[in-house]
Amino acid sequence: MKFRHTLAASVALIPVALLSTPAFAQSTGSVDFENDIVVTGSRTTDVAGIQSPDTSKAKSVLGQEVIARQNPGQTILDTINLVPGVVFTNNDAYGSSGGQLSIRGFSEDRISLTFDGVPLNDSGNYAIYSNQQLDPELIEQVNVNLGTTDVDSPTAAATGSTVNYRTMVPTEDFGVKVSGSAGEYKFFRIFGLVNTGEFTPFGTRAFFSASTASNDNPFNNYGRVRKKQFNARVWQPIGDNGDFVSVAGHYNVNRNNFFGSVPLRLDPDLNVGSGRNDRFPITKDEREYLINYPCTVSTVATPGEEDLTNGCGTEFDRRYNPSNTGNIRGASRFTLTDGLVLTVDPSYQYVKANGGGTVNARERLSNGLSGYIGGRPYFGMDLNGDGDLLDEVTMLAPSQTRTDRYGVIANLRWDINEAHTVRVGFTYDRARHRQTGQVGLLQYNGEPFDVFPMDDPQVDVSGAVLQKRDRLSYAILSQVSGEYRGEFLDGALVTTLGIRAPFFKRDLNNYCFTTSDTGFVDCFGKDDPRNALYATANPTNSDGSVRQGPQQRVLKYDDVLPNVGLLFKPSNQVSIFANYSKGLQVPGTDALYNAFYFDADTPSARPEPETTDNFDLGVRYRTGKVQAQVSGWFTKYDNRLASAYDPVTDRNLYRNLGRVDKYGIDGSVAWQPVPELALYVFGSYLKSKIKDDVQAGVDGNGDPVFTPTAGKRESGAPAYTFGGSARGTLGPVELGVTAKRTGGRYLYDTNLPIVFGGDQVYGAKTNAYWLVNLDARVNLEFLGLNDQTFFQLNVYNLFDTLYVGRFSTSLEQGSSAPNAQIGAPRTVSGTLTVAF
Repeated sequence: MKFRHTLAASVALIPVALLSTPAFAQSTGSVDFENDIVVTGSRTTDVAGIQSPDTSKAKSVLGQEVIARQNPGQTILDTINLVPGVVFTNNDAYGSSGGQLSIRGFSEDRISLTFDGVPLNDSGNYAIYSNQQLDPELIEQVNVNLGTTDVDSPTAAATGSTVNYRTMVPTEDFGVKVSGSAGEYKFFRIFGLVNTGEFTPFGTRAFFSASTASNDNPFNNYGRVRKKQFNARVWQPIGDNGDFVSVAGHYNVNRNNFFGSVPLRLDPDLNVGSGRNDRFPITKDEREYLINYPCTVSTVATPGEEDLTNGCGTEFDRRYNPSNTGNIRGASRFTLTDGLVLTVDPSYQYVKANGGGTVNARERLSNGLSGYIGGRPYFGMDLNGDGDLLDEVTMLAPSQTRTDRYGVIANLRWDINEAHTVRVGFTYDRARHRQTGQVGLLQYNGEPFDVFPMDDPQVDVSGAVLQKRDRLSYAILSQVSGEYRGEFLDGALVTTLGIRAPFFKRDLNNYCFTTSDTGFVDCFGKDDPRNALYATANPTNSDGSVRQGPQQRVLKYDDVLPNVGLLFKPSNQVSIFANYSKGLQVPGTDALYNAFYFDADTPSARPEPETTDNFDLGVRYRTGKVQAQVSGWFTKYDNRLASAYDPVTDRNLYRNLGRVDKYGIDGSVAWQPVPELALYVFGSYLKSKIKDDVQAGVDGNGDPVFTPTAGKRESGAPAYTFGGSARGTLGPVELGVTAKRTGGRYLYDTNLPIVFGGDQVYGAKTNAYWLVNLDARVNLEFLGLNDQTFFQLNVYNLFDTLYVGRFSTSLEQGSSAPNAQIGAPRTVSGTLTVAF
């Protein structure tokens, strides 16, 4: 490849620090494929940890230099808030309590998140859990594809963008790093890392790390966040040509309470709180509210009387959101012969989690049956020991999820000659997704005996486990892919032609009776004899349709998804890029199980997948002091899945709403005029347009009634974001500040305000807000310590802005206001790090 060889020789005398490192994509195969052009075709790596890789895709990369300046333990999804087009709202300043992500207006369940090639979106509903991400000290860099995927992406969810981050490689030398952090809201965190260095004659090296963090929630008189994480990686290089074998492990434990999610309305006569009849704070002083704590559950039971619960332990803020997640990740690269490289990345993931919640269990039977009926468990037995079956007892009743997921991504790259390269790939992803709803016991103070009732489930009078849901899903992906890259005009023009062909299978087993198209079920257990009795007594639904009982349904989806890119480089500093890709999202299991309400042979039982056509066109300027990129984009979005009225069944259900067009512009400039000063600015503008009105029902004459959505913006995404950062160094002191302005976000696709009783209680969209963060670092080398020992101060939300964080969007206003998360308040923390 004449162009590459010439360029490599021309930079031979440039310091190593200026040589490029690859903008890592999600799999080893994609890293290997991109590395060949990105590394050898560029002189610059980044500007103060910010990089705009020279590829045909609109990308941004943030390195450890940026990641390390964030709050201790911060989720990586908060860090990418610096990327244009990205909006992340954090539930707390330390990143351990969740948040909400969108990119170019696509919600997080339409964004593919991967970790060393491992897909992290929930295999059922594609949700992203930001509080379960890798400790930031271990993240080498995070790569955001603003509108495309890689051709070997193991995803069923990416109609929008992708976020990929990769773990650091163990160092060749022995080293230890320990940091301790403390901050407001009783925050305390310890992180430790040991790099073994090379410990065998073959150059084997490894790292091991552990962290623990805890803090109070910032809003009420109850609740705490607790998190533990363990990581390890073993790296075995093979020869000196870049081949290797790696095995890594990750385990994360969270024990959190929910907090700060309150109804989004501003009626001054209501109280601030998470109850149905409460409201959002109007001033910063109102952000702190009280719940019923401490309390004692009802303990006095009277024989012969109907004893009811007193509500202790039932508040939303007392719900636990426990999770145990882990994975084992393999990665490997083998040079089979000159110009022929094989990469294989196997993985296994484990998830055990639930979302908390309680229920008022009944001692009596329901029409002669025990079981979970009408949203309540009927035990048919005395629960409180008073000798009758008249009472209600509060019990823990969360929705349990357990997942075992296996995957592999394999690629074979062939350099045809110096200017042309191809790769073929195979991706396999199989997730066993078990969703149950066992009932557990509460202590006298309202606390659960075990946050996982599935470990000790309660049984009814028949000895059967009571569950509010009982289903088993297999989400299976088999995918073949291919990609060609060619260089022309002595390397000034680079083309990439890719295609992936995914084959999705959804094997769905519902062991309950589906009683509504919004997911309500009545459950007795798999193969339980009461199923026949219930079916005989309840053959139809209230609308006359046949009630669907326990059954299996298998759905298959497949498509051919092209990915085409052009990169033109008129000079070493300037490049023009263009890309087209097609995205696909298969309906999630929640939507598919809701569709069990309908007969399997009807169209309503088989919602269509979402698809997108994504176009990017942009220009970059890259030197040793400047990284600049601006891109315009357009996305044609078909078959957006949402809840809407179906005129055939006269009911609301999940269906495709038609076409939505999105377009916008993203831009960023990073400039480092001198080594002691780095400046960065970014911004984005987004316009979305729903093409049609959506039918919402029929009037008394049977004529259709439409929800006015045509021409409106999609809810949940701001029209604009912009901001910047500045970082300066003076002697041992480094000071950084970041600021971002996020525009208002519509609550509903109708773009209408919230109105109750004729009164507007909240506007059509949330207020725009500034979020400013400060970080300061003092290198302690002047005290005689080494240059890896420092103290860092972080201030999150420096000006203590009150703003609306996470909220769920919908087509139009319902019977109640949506709940919204109160944005994290100003939070100060300090960290001492020692390394040697």
